Amino acid sequence: MDFKDSDTIPGPRTEDRLPHTAEAAVKIVIAGGFGVGKTTMVGSVSEIKPLTTEETMTQAGIGVDDNYGSPSKTATTVAMDFGRISITDQLVLYLFGTPGQERFWFLWNGLFEGALGAVVLVDTRRLEVSFDVMGRLEERGVPFVVAVNSFPDAPRYPLSELRTALDLAEEIPIMECDVRRRASSRDVLMTLMRFLHSLAMTGALT
Repeated sequence: MDFKDSDTIPGPRTEDRLPHTAEAAVKIVIAGGFGVGKTTMVGSVSEIKPLTTEETMTQAGIGVDDNYGSPSKTATTVAMDFGRISITDQLVLYLFGTPGQERFWFLWNGLFEGALGAVVLVDTRRLEVSFDVMGRLEERGVPFVVAVNSFPDAPRYPLSELRTALDLAEEIPIMECDVRRRASSRDVLMTLMRFLHSLAMTGALT
């Protein structure tokens, strides 16, 4: 489409504009395996309409994509999810959700670039997927917290047992959450921010 000099290019919606009081913005990554709730978390907590890159799953993905635990899931993120939430009048978090299918994991390095911290979402039905996720974050030096998403049909375990099963260091926070609820997702992000602050105070955050 050709624009004339007199044409006005539409800007962002009023509700999507960055608050004028914002003084700092932080990039946060929401990571995890397929179907753990990354898109749902970004969507539930974002104060703007989230950007999603979901595509319909087709027969071509059979044998390639693993949808164990999510047999009814019909779409998958192929690039990223994006949202924004204001923690205070001055601090804004930009949220980047990673694609879950392993064939799209090559995109993760770009999403991790510049991230101050991350949330690793976990499904107790597929704990083994979490090791690769946490390993990639550790390789990039991105601090993270672990949030166990509560699925109705997923087995429940004490957090102490999950910490042991995931071989989590004692200082890394782990909590339960329901990413469908805005308050629960926000609590996870606040836990991450407190963790990052504690690392900064001890000089462990570079």
